[in-house]
Amino acid sequence: MEEAIKQIGERLKGLRDVLDIPVKDMADLCGITVEAYEKMEAGESELSVSNLHKIAKHYDVPLDVLLFGEEPHMSTYYLTRKGQGQSVERRKAYKYQSLASGFRGRKADPFMVFVEPKPADAPIERNSHEGQEFNMVTEGSMELAIGKKTLVLNEGDSIYFDATQPHGMRALNGQPVRFLAIIF
Repeated sequence: MEEAIKQIGERLKGLRDVLDIPVKDMADLCGITVEAYEKMEAGESELSVSNLHKIAKHYDVPLDVLLFGEEPHMSTYYLTRKGQGQSVERRKAYKYQSLASGFRGRKADPFMVFVEPKPADAPIERNSHEGQEFNMVTEGSMELAIGKKTLVLNEGDSIYFDATQPHGMRALNGQPVRFLAIIF
């Protein structure tokens, strides 16, 4: 996991160098401090897929390039077999598996997300990004905070929401949760 995060940080730095983007501009785009952004680039902090999504959209770079270092090649279809999608663990408790990483020019980014439980008193970390998001729980239960609202989603439940609203989630009942997340 740590190596993957360091590689993503190197790709962020490379993008910034190639496009001559000041660190402050990247930090402002992500809504974080310069120090926090520099830690992302150095591979010393947890990465937010929503921040990577913001950077990818703003600079017109495929999210796959930032996450996996590969340019998508398929344009007719891209098949992902069960458990075979490219994955990145952005935090110790989160694992993202891309379900369309090889499809060029995607209009959405679908992921299977696996989240380990945290202590019940741990705060929910929130992010926001452009566009909309769809989540469907396939295993377990999760608490989802969107704006000022907090909802509980159980297996089979789904939600579609405005992703510009600060949102975050956590696994419930001391059990991991798995859900499909599609970012539009």
